[in-house]
Amino acid sequence: MISTDTALESGDQPCIRLEPLKKTHLPGKATPTGGNCAAAFKDSSPKVTANGVHDIENRILRITGYYGYNPGYSSHRREDGSESHAETPGSETSAESQSYQTCTSVALKVLGGLLMVLGISSSWVGTTQVVKLTFQSFSCPFFVSWFSSNWNIFFFPIYYSAHVVITREKQTLIQKFRECSKLFGEDGMTLGHFVKRTAPFSILWTLTNYLYLLALKKLTATDVSALYCCHKAFVFLLSWIVLKDRFMGVRIVAAIMAITGIVMMAYADGFHGDSFVGVALAVGSASTSALYKVMFKMFLGSANLGEVAHFLSTMGFFNLIFISCVPLILYFTKVEQWGSLSSLPWGYMCGLAGLWLVFNILIHVGVVLTYPILISIGTLLSVPGNAAVDVLKHEVIFSTVRLAATCIICLGFLLLLLPEEWDSVTLRFLANITDKKSEEHGDEFTESSINTRTRSRANGAVAISMA
Repeated sequence: MISTDTALESGDQPCIRLEPLKKTHLPGKATPTGGNCAAAFKDSSPKVTANGVHDIENRILRITGYYGYNPGYSSHRREDGSESHAETPGSETSAESQSYQTCTSVALKVLGGLLMVLGISSSWVGTTQVVKLTFQSFSCPFFVSWFSSNWNIFFFPIYYSAHVVITREKQTLIQKFRECSKLFGEDGMTLGHFVKRTAPFSILWTLTNYLYLLALKKLTATDVSALYCCHKAFVFLLSWIVLKDRFMGVRIVAAIMAITGIVMMAYADGFHGDSFVGVALAVGSASTSALYKVMFKMFLGSANLGEVAHFLSTMGFFNLIFISCVPLILYFTKVEQWGSLSSLPWGYMCGLAGLWLVFNILIHVGVVLTYPILISIGTLLSVPGNAAVDVLKHEVIFSTVRLAATCIICLGFLLLLLPEEWDSVTLRFLANITDKKSEEHGDEFTESSINTRTRSRANGAVAISMA
């Protein structure tokens, strides 16, 4: 608002000044009431109040109705007196670079996960098929299991080599081994800790592999790999009972589906003969595997990759030292006869042990490097992989009941991979879709109403012109 009345009545030269709007007077500011032009100019000069607001800027923003203006805010200072920093092109560039790096890391993690899935599934399929080939000339499952388990000794040296290449640390192998020995306690790995901690896990490991190999003598590779996937359901049940994990209804359904698939698999050829024994052996292998994983989570759940590599190598030493007597007992009791050492199929056995070692390395390393769900999917994909090999190479014909049982087990396995908050995430996703559809419908309705009004006006104009 512009006023000159007060200056003319006082006889001074007229001057132009800004008067504050009524009802918008800010506390703490002096309002000019008259005087000469110098006084008016002095009053209207920028003045900082207690909260850091410049009067002239405040008035201009109020008069012009600047969008987004908040009383008490200044572009120079904040309410707390700290300097406000405007966004600069450099900050925008840094934000863009950070978002680019985040997207790149996620993409690399997903790509690494897909490679892990391919490696896990192919190594497990190769392991199962090589076992079938080995049994054609050498039918000694416990000796094969013992020989393959000894290769776990190489787990820690492989980890140490990769660790040195990546981090370039100057620790020796013995120093790194002692550092990772804290997994056994503050005193490191003593003889008592070695036996107490390693013996239960080593026995479960041996039982899992031995029962799995026995099942492969009775069933096809596809059936055994499908039944072994039931270990995921057993892990959930044991974790719920022993570790008091969260109860989830969908996982109970998945466990029921796994049990249903097991029963259907056993019923496929009747509850007798090698088929039923093979199903029992495969389920036993899955059960011992589940017990091993639950115990590992209970006692060694916070272990890092180096400590896990140390523990698996220790299990390999325990297997070589203490379980070597079992193959000898089976040999002298004529349960497993392998003849002379030169007649053994060392090529198949070394290939089998190498593939088994690669599978275990990828399982434990993949959990650290990528998403754990991809590791589980890699194990599941071994079922269709073995089915393809059985059909194409061994010309196996699957019955309808076996196919249905395999599909039910795989479906239950996928249900077990759902996260704990899957229900709330799904509801949120559906709500977002519904909101988007309603917004699109509202936009379409608005556009249609505008088009209708435009057409009606056009029709009225045409009617007037024709008259």
